[in-house]
Amino acid sequence: MQQHSHSSSAVDIGGILDYGPFTSMQKLVVTLAALAIVMDGFDGQLIGFAIPMLIKEWGITKAAFAPAVAAGLVGMAVGSACAGIVADRIGRRLVLAASVFLFGAATIAIGFAPDVTTIAVLRFLAGLGIGGALPTASTMTAEFTPARRRTLAVTATIVCYPLGGMLAGLFAGAILPVLGWRGLFWIGGAVPVAYSLVLLALLPESARYLARKTARWPELCRLLARMARPAAPGTVFVDAVEAGAGHGAGFAALFQAGRARDTLAIWAGFFLVMLATYTAFSWLPTMLAAEGLPATLAGSGLTAYNLGGVIGSLGCALAITRYGSRWPLILASIGAAASAFMLQGVDFSANTTWLMIGLGLHGMFVIAVQATMYALCAYVYPTLVRATGTASALSFGRLGAILSSFAGAAVITSGGASSYLSLLGFSMVFTLLALALVQRHIPGLRRHAPAAEPAMPDPALATRSAR
Repeated sequence: MQQHSHSSSAVDIGGILDYGPFTSMQKLVVTLAALAIVMDGFDGQLIGFAIPMLIKEWGITKAAFAPAVAAGLVGMAVGSACAGIVADRIGRRLVLAASVFLFGAATIAIGFAPDVTTIAVLRFLAGLGIGGALPTASTMTAEFTPARRRTLAVTATIVCYPLGGMLAGLFAGAILPVLGWRGLFWIGGAVPVAYSLVLLALLPESARYLARKTARWPELCRLLARMARPAAPGTVFVDAVEAGAGHGAGFAALFQAGRARDTLAIWAGFFLVMLATYTAFSWLPTMLAAEGLPATLAGSGLTAYNLGGVIGSLGCALAITRYGSRWPLILASIGAAASAFMLQGVDFSANTTWLMIGLGLHGMFVIAVQATMYALCAYVYPTLVRATGTASALSFGRLGAILSSFAGAAVITSGGASSYLSLLGFSMVFTLLALALVQRHIPGLRRHAPAAEPAMPDPALATRSAR
C-alpha cells in the first residue's frame, strides 16, 4: 500500500472494524456469506445421497464410483488454493460470486450425465467452485465482524455447510422418489446459479481489503458510510492492528513471522478432520445401506450427522469465545474419537434410535472441530494473507477428503461398519495431536479483550486531522 506523509493521523481501519459496532450492513454481509455456504454444503453433499441410486441404476460397484467422488474433492482442493490467492489480489466479492455460479452450473450439468466419467469431470468443475466459496466466505465474515464476535460469526458461517448438507438430505428424501437423481441435480444447481446474481447485486468488497488499495479508498469511504462510519473524501487509511504482521504477501508469508509451526499444524489438522468428515459426507449412506438399512434410513444417518454438527459447532464457538480455542478443540476431538469407537458396539439394524443418536453425537464433535478451525485461521493469519492462509489450509485438508473417497469405499468393502468407524475414530485421534501443536490459539475472553478498551475516535474528526 502506498505510504502517506499523514499516516500518523490517518484513520485506522482495523481499529474501527475490530472495536466498533456491529451494524446492520455488516450483518447483511455475514448473512450473504452464510447463505453462500448453505448452497455450498447443499451442492457438495448431493452426490452422497445420489450414489446408492446411481450404483443400483447403472449396476456398478462402490469402488467404480470412487474416482467420481475423488474428482469432486480434487476440484475442491484446487479451487480452495486458487480462490484464496486470487481473493487476496483482486478482492473477495467477485471470487465468492463466481465460485457459487460455477458449482451451481456444474451441478445442473451433472443431471444430464450419461456415465461415471462424465460425472467425474463435472464434479471436478463443481469442486472448483465449492472449494473456492468456503475460504472466501469465511474471510469476508472475519473481515466484516468486530473482534469480540469474530469466532462465533466465522463458525456460524462455516456451520452452514453441514446445515446445507442437512437440507440436502431432506431435499433428497423428497425429490429422489419423484424426479430421481437427475432432478436432484437440476434443481440443486439452479438455486445457487440464481443466488450468485444476488451476491453480485448486494455483496460489497471487504473494507480491510480496500484499505490496502489506495486507488480504491473512495469506494472504501462509501462503504464505511453504509456501515455507519462516515469518512470524508481524501481520508488516509492504515491498518495499525496488522501493521506489524509482516509485509510479504503470497504463499511464502505463511511461513514467516513465526507462523511456520502453526501453518504446518493447522494443515495437518485440516487434513485429518476432513478425512473424517468427508468419509461421512461421501460414504455414510452407502455404509449404512451395505449394513442392510433401507435407503431412507441410510440417508437419515447423514442428516443426523449434519444436525449434530450444526449444534456442536455453535456450542464450540461459544466455548472458544469464552475460554480460547485450545481446550474446546482438543476436548471436541476426544469426543469425536470416543463416539466413533463407541458406535462399534451398536447393532445397527436392532438399535436404529441409538445409531442415529450416536451419529448425531459424532457429527456434533467432528464438525465442531472443522468449523471452528476456520476461525483459528482468521486469528493466526493477518489480512494480507488471510484468504491465502485459510485457503491453503483448506486445500491441504482437501487431500484428506480426496483420500476419504478411496479409503471410504475400501474400508466398507473389506471390513464393513467396524473398519469404517475405526477410520473415523483414529482420524480424530491424530487431529487432536495436530491441534495440540498449534501455538497461537485464539485467546479466551479475559486475555483477548484489553482491560479498558480505548474509545474509538469520531471518524469524521479523524479524517479532518488526516487532511
